[in-house]
Amino acid sequence: MSAKELAKNVTMLICDVDGVFTDGGLYYDEFGRVSKRFDVQDGFGVKLAQRMGLEVAVITGLESEAVRLRILELGIREYHAGHKKKRAVVDDICQRNNLQYCDLAYLGDDWVDAEALSLVHLPMAVANAQEEIKNMAAWVSAYPGGKGAVRDALRFILQAKGSLELAWKLWVEPEHGA
Repeated sequence: MSAKELAKNVTMLICDVDGVFTDGGLYYDEFGRVSKRFDVQDGFGVKLAQRMGLEVAVITGLESEAVRLRILELGIREYHAGHKKKRAVVDDICQRNNLQYCDLAYLGDDWVDAEALSLVHLPMAVANAQEEIKNMAAWVSAYPGGKGAVRDALRFILQAKGSLELAWKLWVEPEHGA
């Protein structure tokens, strides 16, 4: 089955953070505080997806206040930090949201994502993912992590579901409720 066919039934995209929502860099200031860079188009894509009924969840191996604040700002309800092993978290998300693996896509970049990628209906990878992760993926973004890959994945899913044109229409035509 093609990635487009797989995407038609997806109701939730689960993402890693470092290397997916961010470029994977850890930026240290002179006080040893870490900051991270997020792509504004990824955030806008999350908001559009949510508006179209496509949920976004995040599972990350690291705990970071910067990430927590960005996820809160985006209105992502399912945020799970500090999990390098992700199967139990995916199972918990499914149970609490009455979902099955066939309802899920997962976007990853590195070996810590392999377990989750092997579970979901639509495994996805960023352009600069490790080769093993790309090989597991049914779809690979043209964009690297932290530089539009999340937006690209959401766009692909919405397009496959036939919702992208409506999302555009709702955005550009105020009489439709933008």
